[in-house]
Amino acid sequence: MPWANVLITGASSGIGSALAEACAGPGVTLHLSARTPARLEGIIAACEARGATVRPVAMDVRNAEGMAAWIGAAGRLDLVIANAGVGAGTGDSWESARDCRAVFETNLMGVLNTALPAIDAMAAQAPGPGGLRGRIAVVASIAAFVASPSAPAYGASKSAAQRWAEARDATERKRGIRMHSVNPGFVRTPMTAVNEFPMPFLMEPARAAQRALDGIAAGRTRIVFPRRLYAMARIVDALPLSWRTRLLMAAPPKPHAEPG
Repeated sequence: MPWANVLITGASSGIGSALAEACAGPGVTLHLSARTPARLEGIIAACEARGATVRPVAMDVRNAEGMAAWIGAAGRLDLVIANAGVGAGTGDSWESARDCRAVFETNLMGVLNTALPAIDAMAAQAPGPGGLRGRIAVVASIAAFVASPSAPAYGASKSAAQRWAEARDATERKRGIRMHSVNPGFVRTPMTAVNEFPMPFLMEPARAAQRALDGIAAGRTRIVFPRRLYAMARIVDALPLSWRTRLLMAAPPKPHAEPG
């Protein structure tokens, strides 16, 4: 991978740990965060075994001041991945105010708490090859493209993060900074382990991480995979609202789980 200095949030499991391991190599410095430091031990060992230098930190992305201080002190950053995210399905009930706020605080405000200080840090550092100062990737979801009644806050928070990253890319290019939205489908992670419904084109974390990194390296603003699931999501979203609601309400609901 072409990045020597990488920062990843939510690196303790799932896509986050797979991204860290895929980026690891001789000469690479990885700044990895998780809310629970003990959960980083396995990925630290795996990345160090690949030759990377790992600088772990216990950090909650909802802590704006802490995130700004951590990112500001990291030194040069070539790639920042705002990966930390949570979900909370409705099950057979409804989405509580507590769940809704918790999801938005991590999936949207946590993204901003990561990306905004990263933008400031990159704008102040010297440009690299081709005048590029750095890249920032926001991990959203294919759920960003469908308003699912069984996970309203999750889909909306991912949609907001995806739209913001793509819109911001247009202006940050002028400063030599690229923004990317990464929108995976179903990936085998602790978050999807609770799902009791079929998950088409289910992907392993390592494969999802590689697809994301390949898209970032290729300079794509919107990175979506698998393409067949993306096409299905866009078709469903294009249906009249009443049809779409009826179709989605007939599907098995996402089980309720505490966010995080």
